[in-house]
Amino acid sequence: MFKRMKEDIRSVFHRDPAARNAFEVLTAYPGLHAIWFHRLANTLWRRNFKWLARMVSNIARWLTGIEIHPGATIGRRFFIDHGMGVVIGETAEIGDDVTLYHGVTLGGTSWNKGKRHPTLGNNVVCGAGAKVLGPITISAGARVGSNAVVTRDVPEDATVVGIPGRIIRRHPEEDSAEELKRRQMADKVGFDAYAVTREVSDPVAHAIRCLLDHMQAMDHKVETMGKALCEIKPSYCDEQLPELKSEDFEAVDDSGGVRMGDDKDRRNESVK
Repeated sequence: MFKRMKEDIRSVFHRDPAARNAFEVLTAYPGLHAIWFHRLANTLWRRNFKWLARMVSNIARWLTGIEIHPGATIGRRFFIDHGMGVVIGETAEIGDDVTLYHGVTLGGTSWNKGKRHPTLGNNVVCGAGAKVLGPITISAGARVGSNAVVTRDVPEDATVVGIPGRIIRRHPEEDSAEELKRRQMADKVGFDAYAVTREVSDPVAHAIRCLLDHMQAMDHKVETMGKALCEIKPSYCDEQLPELKSEDFEAVDDSGGVRMGDDKDRRNESVK
């Protein structure tokens, strides 16, 4: 028992840079207390002391703000950071080295008996406020973004974001030359390049990234064709593309006024 407790304390230091010493972790980490209460409650539950197990679980909820059903199966080095509002259902199964943040719910979607809560593989991380619902499997190494609502299986090493949860697979990092081309194209069309980097776990941003890649390839191809046409017909080089103006992209409301406030500089100049 004490060996497992020492292992739990060490796991806190591995995953929480705010942890300063063992005494602080032992006395001031409600996530750790909730896990220890659960081990007692789970032992009573498996020995058929159901009511007593539920009472231990209920006391733990009063003291820590974390509700773990005594029937839940939890692996080693489980860590709940902050913890307030975490709910783990009866048939939930949690692997080793899993991390949950505050507000996470591992809940069910059915009133029927049997398996109705999720299974989390090893090394899974659920961000603050995430809701993982139903008898689904979050495979090893997966990440669930904050406030995501997940109702389908998640493959290994994937990230899930949004409502409903959308899966983003990890891709190898691209070389700097490709990223530079993408940023140049983003600047050319007036899109913030920082919103389409790998640092943003957003499927919409990923889709825009793909569009920018395609536009960059098309732009290069058109430029090459233009050079070939200039050699055939020199006067072709005198033809210019129409200029893109920022006011052409301003959002206008029903009354005809500028809605987004992008016209602020021009309004200031008119006042002067």
